[in-house]
Amino acid sequence: MKTLLLLVLSMVVAAREATAQDECVRERAAMVETIRAYARSGAGVLGQQGLSERVLEAMGQTKRHLFIPERSCSIAYADRPIPIGLGQTISQPYIVALMTHLAEVAPDHVVLEVGTGSGYQAAILAHLARKVCTIEIIPQLAEAAAKTLKDLAYDNVSVRLGDGYGGWPECGPFDAIVVTAALGELPPPLIEQLKVGGRLVMPVGPAYSTQHLTVVEKIAPGETTTRAVALVRFVPFTRSQN
Repeated sequence: MKTLLLLVLSMVVAAREATAQDECVRERAAMVETIRAYARSGAGVLGQQGLSERVLEAMGQTKRHLFIPERSCSIAYADRPIPIGLGQTISQPYIVALMTHLAEVAPDHVVLEVGTGSGYQAAILAHLARKVCTIEIIPQLAEAAAKTLKDLAYDNVSVRLGDGYGGWPECGPFDAIVVTAALGELPPPLIEQLKVGGRLVMPVGPAYSTQHLTVVEKIAPGETTTRAVALVRFVPFTRSQN
């Protein structure tokens, strides 16, 4: 009888562990299919080319519900931005996927993210790159994101508190830079820290208005090409007051 009881208890524990592991799996898979369909439709900017399968795999592996205040599967995996407090948001999944795709991150790359927020974009990049350095200017968000990323064993991500306009020279140079807040100009320090052949992806335009999602490619020292990809609306880039 005791053996049977232990067997039943072990089955219950195993079932609970399986349930925990499977949490939000259907919603996450549905999100990926929504992103895939949107990217290939006329509403997307890539047409039939679609998004990189590596990016879609990273989106499917990353538990977005653990990066938002309300850990709801239905809310987390809807294709929409979500407030995370302090006037900031976690971007719409399609936009996260699009920016990551445009950055063309390879497995041996070192990537800079400016605007850590919840840490979700950094987690996506961590699936694709060798190393991710991410900067957040709001102390509460930097601390919370660092804890979440550490708890989820994203060991190739480093979080820094500070003004991202100046980049992070000690971590660079970078193969790709992703900026998740809008600014009216391209920050020269970020372009300086970009490797030749590297890409900077960021929204460029006025605060609280429509901006252009912009891709800058460094083709030689001191020489870049720039193209606008899509119209977006991001929170404004926050600068240090010092």
